[in-house]
Amino acid sequence: MAARRRRKWSSRRFKAQLRRWAWGIGAVMLLVLALAWKTVWPYAVGAVLAASLGGLGWWLLRAHRNAVSGDRAWQAGEERKARELAMSDVDAMTWQRFELYVAELCRRDGCTQVVVSGKTGDLGADVIGLMPDGRRLVIQCKHYARHRTVGSGEMQKFLGTAKAEHGADIAVYVATCNFTAAAGKLAVKHGIFAMHRDLLGAWVRGSTLESLIPLNGTGGGPPRGRRPAR
Repeated sequence: MAARRRRKWSSRRFKAQLRRWAWGIGAVMLLVLALAWKTVWPYAVGAVLAASLGGLGWWLLRAHRNAVSGDRAWQAGEERKARELAMSDVDAMTWQRFELYVAELCRRDGCTQVVVSGKTGDLGADVIGLMPDGRRLVIQCKHYARHRTVGSGEMQKFLGTAKAEHGADIAVYVATCNFTAAAGKLAVKHGIFAMHRDLLGAWVRGSTLESLIPLNGTGGGPPRGRRPAR
């Protein structure tokens, strides 16, 4: 017990001594600063100004980044609203009118010799034409409710006919909904452009087919449901 008390007393004494040393050193530094103030004041003021300017610059940079981030988020939200507004007209189409509309978009983008099958038994070729550079274009159209998905089974059927039966250089599976993860991976693996709802919305709003093809496999949201029906 006595040893413990001695240790506590020594610890308190050591801490008190440290405080005295700290106060002493601080007093000496203040005295030196006061005596040499005429010499050091420009440096002291400069240091304060530099710290202030640095803090202000950091605050302005952070405020700018927050503003840019907020502006981008707002723009993205507005683009989504505009895309959905345009897609509402597409959603109201029949599947036959949708195929004709896809053909119109192809012609708008400079495609030639665009033909719409418009019938069953077309072996997955609802729209056929030539890209502006002459490559053969084959499109499968699916006008599904937006909450549905195109599954891997349907993608496999298109894979088996787009190039083998129709000689497609560019094969596009365009849908008014999204694709399941398996269908999307299958499309990317075999060079099929899976144009899901988001990409279709961009196409409707003016993006060209050529500019959208490199985006294959991106976006589209989480897959929901399987085996939709036309």
